[in-house]
Amino acid sequence: RHCTDVVCCVIFIAVILAYIALGIVAWVHGDPRKVVYPTDSYGQFCGQKDTPNENKTLLFYFNILKCASPAVLINLQCPTTQLCVSKCPERFATYIDVQASYRYKVDHWNYFKQFCKPGFNNPRKSVAQVLRDEDCPSMIIPSRPFLKRCFPDFSTKNGVLTVANQTTFKDGRGKTRNVTDLREAANGINTVLDARSVGMKIFEDYASSWYWILIGLFIAMVVSLLFLVLLRFTAGVLFWIFIFGVIGIIGYGTWHCYWEYSHLKGTPGSDLTVYDIGFQTDFRVYLQLRQTWLAFLIILCVVEVIIILMLIFLRNRIRIAIALLKEGSRAIGYIMSTLFYPIVTFLLIAICISYWAVTAVFLATSGEPVYKVMANQTLCKYANLSCDPETFNKTNVTKLCPGAQCTFAFYGGESLYHKYIFIFQLANAFVFLWLVNFAIALGQCTLAGAFASYYWAFRKPADIPLWPLFSSFGRAIRYHTGSLAFGALILAIVQLIRVILEYLDHKLKGTQNSFTRFLLCCLKCCFWCLEKFIKFINRNAYIMIAIYGKNFCTSAKEAFYLLMRNVVRVAVLDKVTDFLLFLGKILVAGGVGVLAFFFFTQRIPLFAKEAPTLNYYWVPLLTVIIGSYLVAHGFFSVYAMCVDTLFLCFCEDLERNDGSTAKPYFMSASLHRILGKKELSLKKA
Repeated sequence: RHCTDVVCCVIFIAVILAYIALGIVAWVHGDPRKVVYPTDSYGQFCGQKDTPNENKTLLFYFNILKCASPAVLINLQCPTTQLCVSKCPERFATYIDVQASYRYKVDHWNYFKQFCKPGFNNPRKSVAQVLRDEDCPSMIIPSRPFLKRCFPDFSTKNGVLTVANQTTFKDGRGKTRNVTDLREAANGINTVLDARSVGMKIFEDYASSWYWILIGLFIAMVVSLLFLVLLRFTAGVLFWIFIFGVIGIIGYGTWHCYWEYSHLKGTPGSDLTVYDIGFQTDFRVYLQLRQTWLAFLIILCVVEVIIILMLIFLRNRIRIAIALLKEGSRAIGYIMSTLFYPIVTFLLIAICISYWAVTAVFLATSGEPVYKVMANQTLCKYANLSCDPETFNKTNVTKLCPGAQCTFAFYGGESLYHKYIFIFQLANAFVFLWLVNFAIALGQCTLAGAFASYYWAFRKPADIPLWPLFSSFGRAIRYHTGSLAFGALILAIVQLIRVILEYLDHKLKGTQNSFTRFLLCCLKCCFWCLEKFIKFINRNAYIMIAIYGKNFCTSAKEAFYLLMRNVVRVAVLDKVTDFLLFLGKILVAGGVGVLAFFFFTQRIPLFAKEAPTLNYYWVPLLTVIIGSYLVAHGFFSVYAMCVDTLFLCFCEDLERNDGSTAKPYFMSASLHRILGKKELSLKKA
C-alpha cells in the first residue's frame, strides 16, 4: 500500500482549512438575530432585549396594499414604512376619521397613535402632510400576528372573502374599497395560517406518541437485523416468504380499499369528488369519499400486477441472486460490526449539514443596515438609491420626490467581504457537497475493504484478519484520502451544476420561452443521468481501491472494464439483488406500518387503552413507516455493498485464477455450483 492521489489529498485538506476559516469569518460578521427578529424601517430588531423595542415584538406595515405577496412581506421588501408594535390592530380605523374626532374621542386617538412613528403626537398636522411624511398609516385594519408580523385577519364566510366579517373598508384616502383588493396578499396567507394550525396539531401528536414511534423504529431495526442474519441459513425460503408477504400486504390493502368503497355506497356526500370539496385541513374528510378509496384500489391493483409479472419473468435470475444473498449473509455474519457502520456515516453527514447550515445563516446575516430611497420609481430618479436616514431630510430628495422616505432595505456593505457574500455562499454549498460525498465514499471504501478481506480469505473464517472493519477504515484514511476526495470532487461538481440549473429554472419559470424551457429540461436530464453514472462508477472504483490500493482513475478504469466484460452478470446479479433488497425494505416498512396502523387506530384490543389520543393518526403512522424504511435502508445498504463487493471480487477471481492447484478459486463451493463453475482445486469453503 502507498498513498494515492496525494495532490488531491493536499488540496482537500487545504479546502477544509479554508472552509473552517470561512466559518470563523462568517461567525464574526454574522448576526442570527436578523433571522429571529423582524426588522423595522430603521434597521432595529423588534422584540430584542435591552432596546426600545423590547416589548414591541411584532412588525406592522403602514400600507399593506403596497405589498405584492406574502413572500415580499416576509423578505422585508415591501415599499412602505414598517414599525415595531406591541400588538396588531384589532379594529378598522382611518387617520382622517381619528383626526376629525380626536378632541371628543381621545381614546380613539390614543389607540391609533400607537401605530404611528415613535414620538408623533400632533393630530393638528394636516392629513396631507402626515400621509406624505408617513408619520401615521392612512388606515388600520384588524390583523393577527404570523411570523411576528401583522397580517390582515382574513376569513371566508359563505365563500366570500372578509376581514373581521366585513367585505369593504375605508382606505384613509377618501375611498371605500373591497376586501378583494387584498386578495393577492390573502391567497398565500390563509394557506400558511391554516398550515400553522395543522402544524400545531401535528406537534401535539408527536408529543403524545413519540415513545411509541421509537418502539416502532426499534421493532423495524430488530426485524431488519433478523432478516439479514436468517438469510445466511434460509435465503431462498425467506425470499419467497417476504415476496408473498409483500403481495399479501398489498392484497390486504386492495381488499380494504374495496371494502371501504362498497361500504360508503349510499352514504350521503360520499359520491362527491375531491375537486368538489377542495383543499381541507382535516384529511379525514377525504376518507369519506368513494373516489378516494377507488383511487387507492386502482393504484394497489396496478402495483400488485407489476410485482407478479416481474416475479414471473425474473424467476431464473432470482435463483442466481439468492446465491449471492447467502454468501453476503455469511460474510456479514463473520463481520457483524459492519451493520453499525452507517451510524458513523450518519454522524459525519450530520456534522457537515450542521456546519453548512450555521455558516449559511451567519453569511446571510452578515453586514450593516443598508437604507434605500422608497418612492414612486416612475416619477423619482432617486428611487432605490442608497441613503443615510440621519441626513436624508436635509437633502433635496424630499423636495424633488414628495413622499420619498429613506427606509431600511437589507443587510449588506461595501467592503470586499460583503461584495462577495454570494460567492462565499456558493463556496459553502460546494464544499458541503464535497464533504458529504467524501463521507459516503469513506463508508463505501471501508465496507468494501472489510468484505474483500472476507472473500480473499482462502480458508473462511480462519484467514479473515482480526478487526477487518477497523483495519479497512484505517487503510482508507491513511492511504486513500486523496482518491476518495477525488471521486467525491467529481460528483460534487456535477451536483452543484444541477443545483444551479434548478435555481435558474425556478427563477426563469415565469419569463422563459419554450426553447429556454426545453433547453433547461434537457440539461437537467443530462446532468441527472451523469450524476447517476458517476455514482455507479465511483462505487465500484472505491471497491477496487479497497482491494488493490491503486489511485482513483486507475481503479475506476479497471472497475469499468471489468464490469463491461461481465455486463450480463452485472445485470443479472447486481440489479436483481438490488430489487430483492428493495422488496425487503418494503416488507419491513409495510409490516411495521400495518402494525402501527392497527395500534394508533386502537384496533388491537390488548393495547387499545395504551394507544394515545391523536388529532391525526397518520402523523405517527407515516413517521413509523418512513422511519422503518430508512432503518431497513441503513442495514440493507451495508448488505448491498457486501453483494457488490463480492460480485466484483468474484469477477476478478474468475479472471485471475483458473481453479488449478497453482491458481485456485477463492469463491465458496456453493457459489461455484450456482454460477456453473467447476471447482478444479480442493478448497475449504
